[in-house]
Amino acid sequence: MIEIEIDNRSGAVLDEQVVASFARTVLEAEGLDACELGLGFVAGEEIRALKREHLAIDEVTDVLSFPIDGLGDLPEGLPRQLGDVVICPEVVGSEWRRPLAHGLLHLLGYEHGPEMEEREDRYAPL
Repeated sequence: MIEIEIDNRSGAVLDEQVVASFARTVLEAEGLDACELGLGFVAGEEIRALKREHLAIDEVTDVLSFPIDGLGDLPEGLPRQLGDVVICPEVVGSEWRRPLAHGLLHLLGYEHGPEMEEREDRYAPL
């Protein structure tokens, strides 16, 4: 089972069931059937502070990913904690699907490039 915890601190109105369903669709298509995932929706200043703290870049951004387990081997019986994706609705507006797909792919170990873009296009076409 894919367990998703959503924390919306952004003030934006979100349909959390739609967000969770989309995330599950992407993760299942990438071969996961069980993991724990955190999704955060935050305001511009909060994502700016996170990017400054973790990447030493002082700017607002659309999405950040904080991987925990990735797809590596885990000891028997431990749940896979995929990590967290943080999205800023102020930046992405109502088009949160592609940034969410992008963030999830980073949690799965993908880096920027043609393979990641092809997957983003598959899950959230422009």
